[in-house]
Amino acid sequence: MTADSDKPQRKIRSFVRREGRLTPGQQQALDTWLPKYALPAEGMLDFEQVFGRCAPVTLEIGFGNGDTLFELVQRHPERDYIGIEVHRPGVGRLLKHCGEAGLDNLRVSDEDAVEILRHRVRDGSLDRVLLYFPDPWPKKRHHKRRIVQPPFAELVASKLAQGGEFHMATDWQPYAEHMLEVMSAAEAFVNTADDYAPRPEQRPLTKFEQRGQKLGHGTWDLIFRKR
Repeated sequence: MTADSDKPQRKIRSFVRREGRLTPGQQQALDTWLPKYALPAEGMLDFEQVFGRCAPVTLEIGFGNGDTLFELVQRHPERDYIGIEVHRPGVGRLLKHCGEAGLDNLRVSDEDAVEILRHRVRDGSLDRVLLYFPDPWPKKRHHKRRIVQPPFAELVASKLAQGGEFHMATDWQPYAEHMLEVMSAAEAFVNTADDYAPRPEQRPLTKFEQRGQKLGHGTWDLIFRKR
């Protein structure tokens, strides 16, 4: 065995943690509201205990500035939501809106979504998984960093209840094609459309997406259901 083989292999991540500068309002929101909205720090998650009720649970990976997730949480009080985002200014922004609105059906984490899914979410416990506009890692040498890969599709399938949905959206056509190829080959899923789905009403149209549409940019939605 060589010396190099003794070294621990660095994990390939689908994200880069960019802390950014927190505004005073975002920092105050983190200080004030994170104790209420943070997922428990350790252990397997019992959603009925976490939310104090039995309700369908949607998990969003990478909620960005939080505007879409905030709208969903407001619009669907009958559902519970978990948002995972490593960019703390976005977490602070979401907490500020949800805390001021008095919403109770949200919990957040700024940890690695893959690790949370793998180690802390019970199999068959999620109703939906959302992945809206993930980093497409457009350079060929970075394609291995794209979160949608066959092992990730298998992981999501294991955490969804039967009939649960995995909804992806991207404004990068090559990544849309990559997602479609990966998900179409995943035996646990069936596509709900022939290829790409029309944007469903349940996915709010963000200002960034509207801006892109005015510039002629496309958007591709993919909705796959667990068999």
